Amino acid sequence: MDLEARSLQPNVKAVLLSKLREYKSDLNNLKSEHKRLASANSNQAARDDLLESGMADAMSVSANQRGRLMMSTERLNESSDRIKESRRTMLETEELGVSILQDLHQQRQSLLHANDTLHGVDDNISKSKKILTNMSRRMSRNKWIISSIIVVLVVAIALILYFKLSK
Repeated sequence: MDLEARSLQPNVKAVLLSKLREYKSDLNNLKSEHKRLASANSNQAARDDLLESGMADAMSVSANQRGRLMMSTERLNESSDRIKESRRTMLETEELGVSILQDLHQQRQSLLHANDTLHGVDDNISKSKKILTNMSRRMSRNKWIISSIIVVLVVAIALILYFKLSK
């Protein structure tokens, strides 16, 4: 109880620590009275005197202390329950964090794989573009060559016809 009282807020802490000191002093008083009563067992007259004079006071003090003890026990049980609940929540949160980290790791791996694939596709597209550019140049060159051959043949036919018809 002492440790729990010290860990609370300062305004509640002072009150609880003073009550705790009071309880400890009451407990020490009861222990000393118990020892005295136990030693008084041999002395019956002193025992009868103590019982008669302190019986009424002892009963009221005992009931009061019993009530305080029950309240303290109840607070202790409630605190234990809160600690157990906090521990359970902490473990659940830790498990959730581990799960999230694993998911993030898998997503990172997927993104890295997609990035590698994208670079490969980009390289292939660059190669394809170069090939298509070369093919387009060859087609243009071949068109010029075929056009030149057709023009040369048309001029040759025209010359042949001109010479044949002019003679």
